[in-house]
Amino acid sequence: MARRTIPARTAPIDPEGTALLLIDVQKGIFFPAAAEDRPWFHRSAAERAVPNMARLLSAARAARAEVVHTVIQSLTRDGRDRSIDYKQTGFHFAPGSVEAEACDEVAPAADEMVLAKSSSSLFNSTVFEYLLRNMGLDTVVVAGFLTDQCVDHTIRDGADRGFRMICAADACTTDSRERHDNALAAFKGYCRVANTAEIVDELGR
Repeated sequence: MARRTIPARTAPIDPEGTALLLIDVQKGIFFPAAAEDRPWFHRSAAERAVPNMARLLSAARAARAEVVHTVIQSLTRDGRDRSIDYKQTGFHFAPGSVEAEACDEVAPAADEMVLAKSSSSLFNSTVFEYLLRNMGLDTVVVAGFLTDQCVDHTIRDGADRGFRMICAADACTTDSRERHDNALAAFKGYCRVANTAEIVDELGR
């Protein structure tokens, strides 16, 4: 059986081989109270990143690309299964909690996968890689939170595992413009950096 050739980094997106991955767009991360403690994050998420995620979601569904959502959620009530980083920072959302639910703006549709993760990169704490290979997917379009943490780590891990990674730069955000831009500059060697309009156009061809 012939092995599928991974598309070139700049090749147009083929929905048949693509997953749209929305990282940690959940009620425990993006919620109204964040506007006080994390003003740049909340404003950039509300005005730019989340609306662009919704556009990507609509385009991916229309093109019949796979859609996968991740939420930070421990497997245990006390979070003893979390990564050491999450333990040290006190990052914990219990199973079944409101904080672990996807935000309404990008709520999963029927038959879309939702993976609970307990580490920065879902490649390390979920079966995401196994699922991609089972479904014959070679390209992952990444959007979500935070650009310089979970998005960054996931893109690097995906590239090292043999997937073509595409970052929807204007559908990601973090706690400042500087952090966002620095992250894009740091991991661009592992992925294609594109904007939502480009990706939507390619999915619709």
